[in-house]
Amino acid sequence: MTALLETTNLTRRFGGLTAVDQVSMTLRARELVGLIGPNGAGKTTLFNLISGFTPPSAGEIRFEGRRIEGARPYRIARLGMGRTFQNLRIFPNMSVFDNVSVGAIGIVGQSAAGSLFGLGSDTISRRAWEALEAVGLTDQAHELAANLSYGRRKYLEIARALAGRPKLLILDEPAAGLNDSETAELARFISRLHADGLTILLVEHDMNLVMSICQRVIVLASGRKIADATPDVVRADPAVLEAYLGVEE
Repeated sequence: MTALLETTNLTRRFGGLTAVDQVSMTLRARELVGLIGPNGAGKTTLFNLISGFTPPSAGEIRFEGRRIEGARPYRIARLGMGRTFQNLRIFPNMSVFDNVSVGAIGIVGQSAAGSLFGLGSDTISRRAWEALEAVGLTDQAHELAANLSYGRRKYLEIARALAGRPKLLILDEPAAGLNDSETAELARFISRLHADGLTILLVEHDMNLVMSICQRVIVLASGRKIADATPDVVRADPAVLEAYLGVEE
């Protein structure tokens, strides 16, 4: 099967620090893949490289066969890549609906100013409502985003990414700050998105979440890829146990 996303020897240096070190990986359409590693392993930097928020120092990134390294984030988004962020990036003084509409604006070519002053196209509105329905926020569409609970804000950011109708959804620690029941709900939600045909790349520290829903797990340590296999194989990999999961005395 043709790769949806492929990186080859992807590298990012910050001065004397190599945050991502020659990482090569492939993500095929309709996969749900986890990306794990200890703090400082380079996971978020890798996400930023793939989505255009950080330019690479070396290496290649291909999306549907097209080279995209160094492209601006909005151009990559228009190709069909959506993402969330480790730290929530919502507009608290805007309505839930307007927050989600922002995710569709750049994709359909409407100016942000025009959309927010009521000049948005029917396409933007339709995509926003579809995304809100997908995450269960239609009843709160006209509330201020600031009034949402922390857990619902997580879904708001996912809805904004979904409004762009991505082919690939990148989730950066979506379970951070959630309790056990909220995390279980999130796991079911991500699984439903995947079952509907969406390709997902998930970075997460909650090992139960990653191992229970991901088909494959990629492991980074000190910027390098040290494993890429099914959850059962990764759990038993000595290099992963030593670098991340911990080994018993």
